Amino acid sequence: MRLMRILISNDDGIHAPGIEVLADAVSDLGDIDVVAPAQEQSGASHSVTLNHPLRPLPVTREGREFGLSVSGTPADCVKLAVHHLLPHPPDLILSGINRGSNAGICVIYSGTISAAAEGAILGIPSIAFSLCAFETPLLWDAAGQVARKVVENVAQSGLPGDTMLNVNIPNLPVDQLRGFAVAPMGKSRYIDEFEERIDPRGNKYYWLVGEVHRAESSKRSDLDAVEEGYVALTPIHFDLTDHDSLERLSRWQLSL
Repeated sequence: MRLMRILISNDDGIHAPGIEVLADAVSDLGDIDVVAPAQEQSGASHSVTLNHPLRPLPVTREGREFGLSVSGTPADCVKLAVHHLLPHPPDLILSGINRGSNAGICVIYSGTISAAAEGAILGIPSIAFSLCAFETPLLWDAAGQVARKVVENVAQSGLPGDTMLNVNIPNLPVDQLRGFAVAPMGKSRYIDEFEERIDPRGNKYYWLVGEVHRAESSKRSDLDAVEEGYVALTPIHFDLTDHDSLERLSRWQLSL
């Protein structure tokens, strides 16, 4: 396998454990650059910063240079890195390893996904990794081994144009994982609730809570695969057109 230039980002922030695990897992595969948000950006989706400057700052971890933090979103980080911060465009972009699942409808909201999607928009093969748990212990080492295996395969086989790969990893030891499953994005939606609270000055504020509701489907999805103990691999592209509806809408009798 040839050595690659690999850019790593995330949405949990440059100080999160998952990004260090990912960087370590692929450290011998080439030149590694880490450019990630200075603060957690979970739920940032594909937002970009237009009205404020982006400030990159060097970050060290355990006494060694680790990467650059950027005062922006995951998409900002990838854009800035590719177009300005790096001497050469990367051969591969990795995002994660996220704490928590990015299967089903989470794809729409996730900054982890959007960092990889931005790479795909720029024509660079990109992969998003998520460890599907919040509770401890989080099995980061196992997730790192899975990420390494996926990166090796993508480096060898490539990805289709305009397509990124979304990888959701069950929080299980490697010897308990049942393998890899290629699966479509599952149908789900958030059941949103807002907790009403009072701040120290007596003013109301609201905190978004709620949970994901899975819709019934005849297809085995990424949600099903993870629940069954498989690493879910889902190819995702950024053409959101409902192609099946184009012909039906073209028959509408519209006039001005």
